[in-house]
Amino acid sequence: MSAIILAQDVMVPLLGIGLLFIVMTWFLFEHSKVLRLLSQVLLFILLSVFLYIHDSTPFARAIPETMNVMGIALLTAKAAWWFAGSACLVGLVRIFLIFERKPREARLLQDLVVAVIYVGAILAAMTYVLNVPVGTLVATSGVFAIILGLALQSTLSDVFSGIALNLGRPYTVGDSILVDDGAEGRVVETNWRATHLINGANDLVIIPNSSLAKARLINRSSPDVSHGVSLRLRFAILTTPAAVVEVMETALKGANSILEVPSPSVKICGVDAQGIELELSFRIASLADSVRANNEVFDLAFRHAKAQGLPLADATTASASALVGSSGMPAARDPRTAWRLLNAIPFLASLTEDEKETLSVAMTRRTFRKGDVIARQGEVMKSILILRSGIASIDCNGIELMRLSPGDWLGEGGLLTGTEEAGNITALTTLVAYEIDHDTIGALLQDRPSIADEVSAILSRRLLDEKRRLAPTDTIKPTMSLAARIRQIFEIGDL
Repeated sequence: MSAIILAQDVMVPLLGIGLLFIVMTWFLFEHSKVLRLLSQVLLFILLSVFLYIHDSTPFARAIPETMNVMGIALLTAKAAWWFAGSACLVGLVRIFLIFERKPREARLLQDLVVAVIYVGAILAAMTYVLNVPVGTLVATSGVFAIILGLALQSTLSDVFSGIALNLGRPYTVGDSILVDDGAEGRVVETNWRATHLINGANDLVIIPNSSLAKARLINRSSPDVSHGVSLRLRFAILTTPAAVVEVMETALKGANSILEVPSPSVKICGVDAQGIELELSFRIASLADSVRANNEVFDLAFRHAKAQGLPLADATTASASALVGSSGMPAARDPRTAWRLLNAIPFLASLTEDEKETLSVAMTRRTFRKGDVIARQGEVMKSILILRSGIASIDCNGIELMRLSPGDWLGEGGLLTGTEEAGNITALTTLVAYEIDHDTIGALLQDRPSIADEVSAILSRRLLDEKRRLAPTDTIKPTMSLAARIRQIFEIGDL
C-alpha cells in the first residue's frame, strides 16, 4: 500500500516533467511528422498510466470533491488525455491520409478530418471533464448557428465547393485550365476559399471555389500533357480543294514543333466564290509549345503555298491573275524564282544585286524523288542547295534531328568551310532544289575577296547555333576563323 501511495505521489511531478518534455520535443520536431507523432503517442501513454494509477477514467463524469493539487492534476490529465489522443489521430491523418499519392490535393480533406477530430475532443472534454451538458448546449445554440450560417453564406459556399472540387478532382495542382469566363492559367494552389492560377502574363488569378464549381472548365492537362491545336486558313480558288489539302499536309510534315503521333490532319471547312477554307489540326507535346508551333505552322503553310503558287484568299483579288507574273506564267515556273530564293539566304544578304543576278543565272534546278539520299552523315558537300518545294529530313543514327522546308538551305558548311554533315539528309517527299556549285561561288569570291569576310560573319553564328542544336552534348572546339577557312578552300589571297 505504501508503494502505491509513493507511486501516486511521485506521478504528479513525473507528469509535470513529462509534459514539459513533450512540449519541448513538439517544437524540436516541428519539421518531422513521424517524430512529432511519436512524442504525442508517448504523452498519451504517460497520461493513460497516470489516470490508471489514480483509479480515474477519462470517460467518467466526476469532479473531485476537494480541489487540491491531486484533484487539479487529475482534471488536467483527463482533459490532456482527450487532446493528446486527438493529436495522435491528427498525426496519423497527416502522415497516412494521402489520396492517390498526391498530398497537396488531399490537404482540404485532411483539414476536414482534423477539424472533426478536434471538435469531437473539445465536446468530449466538456462532457467528461467539466460535466457540461453538451446536448442542451447544442440544442440552445441552434439560433446562433442559423445567424452565423446566414452571415457566412458566401464563405461557406466557397468552403463546401472546395470540398466538392477536391472530391471530384476536375483538376489538380500543376494543371492548366480554362474557365468559361475567359480566365486561364496553371493551378498553383487550392485551399478552402479559392483556387489560385498563374496566367500567361505571370499574374496571380484568384477564383472563388463557388464560381469554379458552377463554371464550365476545360482542363488542358488532362488526360495527358499533350495539347491539340487547330488553325484556319483560306486560299484563293486556283486549283482543286484536294490539291490545296495535299500542299498543307506536306507543310505539316515539315514541322519540327508538332507531334507525329497522332498524325496531323487537314479538313476542308468550306468552299465559296472567294476561296477554300481549311482547318489544320495537330498535337503538341505541351501547352508551353503552342506559340512556337503556331508560328512554325503558319510560316510553313505560307512557304509551301507560295512554292506551289497558291495565294491566300482575298475577296477583291481572288483570281488566277494574282500569281501570274509579268512573263504571263505562274510564279512556280517564273525564271526569276532562283533570284528570289537567293534573297531568302541571310549569309548572302551582303551581295549586290548584280552578284545575285550572276548567281541566279548559274544556279541549277535539281529534283529528288521521295526517299533519295541528298547527303550522307560525315560527307562534305560541295554545293549549296536551296529548297524550292518538298521536305528534307536530317537524321543521325536513326534519330531525326530536324526537317527542312521550302526556303531552307543546306550544304553551306561543307562548301564554304569544309564542315562535315551532322546526319543523313533524305528527301521525305518529291523535292525540288536550286544548286549553287563550288565553281560559281569561287568565281564570285575571286572577283571580290571581301565577300569572304562579309559571309563569314553571318555564317559563323548560324553554324554555331546549328551545331549546338543538332549535337548539344558535343564540345565545340575552337578553329581558325571562317573567313580564313573560306580563303584557304577557294585559294584566295589576303587583301
